[in-house]
Order: sequence, then structure tokens, then C-alpha cells
Amino acid sequence: MEYRGLEELVRKVFYETEGNHVMVEKEDGTAVRLQMFEEPLMGIGSAEDPMFLDYKKLEAVGPWHRSPAQWLPEAKTVVSLFFPISEEARKSNRTEPKTPSLEWLYCRIEGNEFLRSFIGRLRDYLREAGYPACAPALDERFRAFMDQKPDNGEDTAADGFARTVYGSMWSERHVAYLCGLGTFGLSKGIITRKGMAGRFASLVTALELPADERPYKGLYDYCIRCGECIRRCPVRAISEEGKEHKPCHDWLLHVKKEYAPRLGCGKCQTAVPCESGIPLRNGSFSC
Repeated sequence: MEYRGLEELVRKVFYETEGNHVMVEKEDGTAVRLQMFEEPLMGIGSAEDPMFLDYKKLEAVGPWHRSPAQWLPEAKTVVSLFFPISEEARKSNRTEPKTPSLEWLYCRIEGNEFLRSFIGRLRDYLREAGYPACAPALDERFRAFMDQKPDNGEDTAADGFARTVYGSMWSERHVAYLCGLGTFGLSKGIITRKGMAGRFASLVTALELPADERPYKGLYDYCIRCGECIRRCPVRAISEEGKEHKPCHDWLLHVKKEYAPRLGCGKCQTAVPCESGIPLRNGSFSC
């Protein structure tokens, strides 16, 4: 399978996977049909990219971040996909920076179920074609750490495992950066050529493809530091220095109490210059 063939397979799986259209139940009892995601962007990285070693450093992700070979010993390629959230859902969340829209909450929870179905189906297609593949987010070895200690609480501060972290054993955002999809913003999201408002999914596979060239050199090359995400954050978790994860996480838990089983926010991803494209220095954006 060549690069173009994988692109076509991704598009095929996107349209045949059920769950991208949902009925959003409004408070007044009415329901509207919502498409959550647009067609994904694809980025390709090498499983042997030395940046994966850098991600194991504490100043990046941490020692708990697994390399592609730790997920799949025969890994050759990493595939990262960005799913832009639909204009309808984005528009609904451009309101005052406090209450998340129902449409956005559906994209976060029901949307996550769609993405899991999608990446599982894509993984299975590759396996059936003779290419071993692993979707880390679906793997039983995967762990996410939200205000937790990756070492199960043992006192091993010397090697960095004892600290409380917000992250996982496979960071979709860092993988997207490595695969050439975009760079970080102040809110720690990734700004792609389709903007920041969206979700990521990825897999590693034995299918060998040439890696995409990263069209940037720095972690924050696409961020113009305009400060709009700072003003949009309901709990002021974002500053010129970056983002504090704990107040953001606490806010999401607060939202879940009100909207359970759903949670979400996304205010830093909507009504900002990087919502749907790479912002230019004059305040516009490119697609």
C-alpha cells in the first residue's frame, strides 16, 4: 500500500464508520441532527524518529511515554489524524467564555466514541491487508494520568516517576506534531492547517511509508500569541507562559457535574484566530 492508498482508506473508513451524526437533545425538548467531524487531515511519521526519545524526557512528556516499538515491535510508520470539528458545532461554542454548548459536549463524548470506532476499524483494515498495526489509545496497556502518579505512588522522584502529571503513555498531540500536522499554541492544543478545534487519533503500523516533512521547526511556530485563548478560558488556566493543567481539569470535572455524563469546554479553541486555520500575523488565517 502506498501513501495515496492509505489516504483513500482513511477517507473510506471515515464515511463507513457509524456515529459521526448524532441527535442533540435540547433543553426545550427538541432535537437537532449534528455532524460532529469533518474529513480528517493525515500526517505520517517514522517510527524511528529520534523525537520519540525526546518525548521521554521530563521537559517533554515523560519517561512513561512509550515509543512506537514499545507498542508494536515491528513498527515502521506512525499515522496521525486530525478531525476538525464541524462549523455548526464550533459556531455553537463561540458564545461567552463560560458555558459550553451542547453541540460541543456531544463532540467531546459521543465524538470520542466515534473516533475510537474509526481508529479501531482502520487498524483492522491494515491488519487484514497484511500490515500489523496497533492503536495505542485502544490498547489494554494504555494509561492516562490526570493528576496521578505514573509509578503507582512509589517514591522514585530521582527518575521522575513520582511526580503528579497530566498526560498519558501516548500523547496524541505530541505525535501529531512529530507527524507534521501542526504546532502547539499557548493552550497546549495543536494548530493545524484546519485550525485547533478538533480531535486527534493515531496508530502505529508495520506498513512502511515515507514520513511527511515537518513544515516548521519550533514547537510554537503557528501560534501568534495574540492572547485570545487567555481571555476565553473560564478559569484563567492559560497565560503567556502557557497552560496550567490542574485548573483546566478541575473545571472539566465541574462541568461534568452539571452535564453528566458529558463534559467539555473548548472555549480556548473557538472564537480565536486559530479556530479553523493557521493564524497570520495580520489577524487573518490561512487554510
